[in-house]
Amino acid sequence: MHLYAIGDLHLHFQAELKAPGQLHGAVWQHHEKTFRENCARMIRPEDTLVLAGDHSWGRNLAECEQDLAYICALPGKKVLLRGNHDMFWDAKKTDALNRLFEGRLRFLQNNYDAFQDYALVGTKGYTFEGPFYLRGGKIVDWDRDAEAHAKKLIGREAERLRQSFEAARRDGYRKFIMFLHYPPTDVMEHNSVFTAMAEEYRAEKVIYAHCHGEHRFHDSLEGRHHGIEYRLVSGDYLRWVPSLIL
Repeated sequence: MHLYAIGDLHLHFQAELKAPGQLHGAVWQHHEKTFRENCARMIRPEDTLVLAGDHSWGRNLAECEQDLAYICALPGKKVLLRGNHDMFWDAKKTDALNRLFEGRLRFLQNNYDAFQDYALVGTKGYTFEGPFYLRGGKIVDWDRDAEAHAKKLIGREAERLRQSFEAARRDGYRKFIMFLHYPPTDVMEHNSVFTAMAEEYRAEKVIYAHCHGEHRFHDSLEGRHHGIEYRLVSGDYLRWVPSLIL
């Protein structure tokens, strides 16, 4: 039994691709076929695959029908995290999604899922992404209003993550793998509310996605930081090969 993760499938079997500039280059050519073949080769029915957000460009469930059917057909148990482009997923209606897709997909938000003796906890997260003002290739200032707005969103997501940790802890779990869609820190940070929470609950790993293109792959923490392993699992970064987590 294995635990895998990958993010940012950005499927669009029905919906029009809204931001093609994000999804360019050879690695994106027929990526859904490449990913499906890699999953068929690697993942067994008893395994779990966590998809770390940005599943579909669809604006609602009707526009995501084929995208979610594609995910349902992948091997193993599928656990989904909410991404910033997942317009079909209202955070307040996660329970309804879990009822609708019971036995096929598990939606992770204000709850947790179990893998062996680990609790899988997670939320979309958020990071301040600018605008930054550069001089000589270095950040010299940034938009303070945008930063203030980001802090409000970060606080909301941190509370949702705490609810996930606490729900798992009430049920007796003491080993955690933490998942975010956004990276745990922005490009100016070495620590954040999310890294602090990972340390507070002694999460063994923090898995995140969202960072696309080679110029973004190293925007946040990688490797071990304060005893916790941080790992980026964006699909284009992994070249559509699911990352073995456990």
